[in-house]
Amino acid sequence: MSLKAFAAKVFARYVHFKNSRWVDNPVLAQEKVFEKLLKTAVNTAFGKDHGFGEIKSQEDFALRVPIRDYEQLKPYVERVRHGEKNVLWPGKPIYFAKTSGTTSGAKYIPITGASMKYQIEASRNAILSYIHETGNSSFVNGKMIFLQGSPEMEEKNGIKFGRLSGISAHYVPDYLQKNRLPSWETNCIEDWETKVEAIVKETVNENMTVIAGIPSWVQMYFERLKAKTGENIGDLFKNFQLFIYGGVNYEPYRSKFEALMGRKVDSIELFPASEGFFAYQDSQTEKGMLLLLDSGIFYEFVRADAFFDENPARLTIRDVELGVDYAMVISTNAGLWAYNLGDTVRFISTNPYRVVVSGRIKHFISAFGEHVIAKEVEEAMQKAIEKTGAQVNEFTVAPQTDPEEGELPYHEWLVEFEKTPHDLEAFAQLLDTSMQQQNSYYFDLLDGKILQRLKITKIGKGGFQEYMKSIGKLGGQNKVKRLANDRELADGLSPFKLQK
Repeated sequence: MSLKAFAAKVFARYVHFKNSRWVDNPVLAQEKVFEKLLKTAVNTAFGKDHGFGEIKSQEDFALRVPIRDYEQLKPYVERVRHGEKNVLWPGKPIYFAKTSGTTSGAKYIPITGASMKYQIEASRNAILSYIHETGNSSFVNGKMIFLQGSPEMEEKNGIKFGRLSGISAHYVPDYLQKNRLPSWETNCIEDWETKVEAIVKETVNENMTVIAGIPSWVQMYFERLKAKTGENIGDLFKNFQLFIYGGVNYEPYRSKFEALMGRKVDSIELFPASEGFFAYQDSQTEKGMLLLLDSGIFYEFVRADAFFDENPARLTIRDVELGVDYAMVISTNAGLWAYNLGDTVRFISTNPYRVVVSGRIKHFISAFGEHVIAKEVEEAMQKAIEKTGAQVNEFTVAPQTDPEEGELPYHEWLVEFEKTPHDLEAFAQLLDTSMQQQNSYYFDLLDGKILQRLKITKIGKGGFQEYMKSIGKLGGQNKVKRLANDRELADGLSPFKLQK
């Protein structure tokens, strides 16, 4: 065992026992975070506007600070962007993470020195947790690749602007610098296809042990490697041991990944965002991700089915129930207050608190009152893949509210198959049965002849990538929406539909 591998084990043990203090006392940990956030920001413009000095409890906070999304918080953010200090958090943020907005162009999410510290620690601790549980640390001796955005940034009013993954590239610890790929020059390439080709060239002959990124874009990297070498990834990189991912559910991609790799590889799921690092997979044997309750973020949860009600209940971790989908509302040491992240989570354990990401509060289908969420369509797809041996590169779901004359409306599943099932009708029936079992509203609509069974539309190979390229969202942190209540994405894929 190398000195670096041995040191990693020792450090992993130390971090595990340090974290156990808050894992074993979760409610107290959140109370301390809440108190510290309010005390630190009491004299900011936001704190004064909302009477932070008078807040004594979470109930007080909920009364004084309404839930806001980015558009509603934007007036404060714009003041910070224009150089004003002490607006949302003392001083000024060190970065603005630029992300794709949905209604008014780009969003600018503040990142402070305090919040960046926790982002980096969480990334590190996810790997250390894996080392502590499995005892495997040999991969630290090999090369590691993190598929990410360009680290180049611009600066305005003393604040740097960039993509979160590019910002994170500036914080790779010294002891990993020699292990990190791709090169700085390659990382700075903006065009994603050009970048992937350069990454393939740099890594094809290296001893790759850890590969990280959003599954859909790692898949593109793997496909280019296999096309170049003719080898499975597991044979090409014989010491490849760990795949780290986040952003989307890995399960629909798993069978395709394992086919590309030629063998199974351990994986770690992360739940990071520009707004904060919320959870990571802390066990290879238990489902879900450990919610980080001592990392400068105070969490509130609103039942997803009540989120758009007037004054819905705002719960703390003390009050959450297993198996319920909650919109996650955060207050952070970057100055986001009662901020609607947009993600929905489902608790699968409260000892410790572990979650799965179940979807987006705005990404759902309810054109007919069915309330279908991402978690349901992903679970249906996973079951159908497992039972048929099909392989899926990408898919999305949209309502068809204007079917051909004489037909009932239906849900259209647009699927890019790597390996098409032998019986597509049987595959569709498996999807539909699973959806009916998971969603009683959907079952009732079919039973009442309001909807007909779902239909599958096959998308040609590379169709999703070409579509994402056409709208300027190929690569990086961009993800295909798993479902939508409109047909914007479905119609955009029309040129790539295969004839029946």
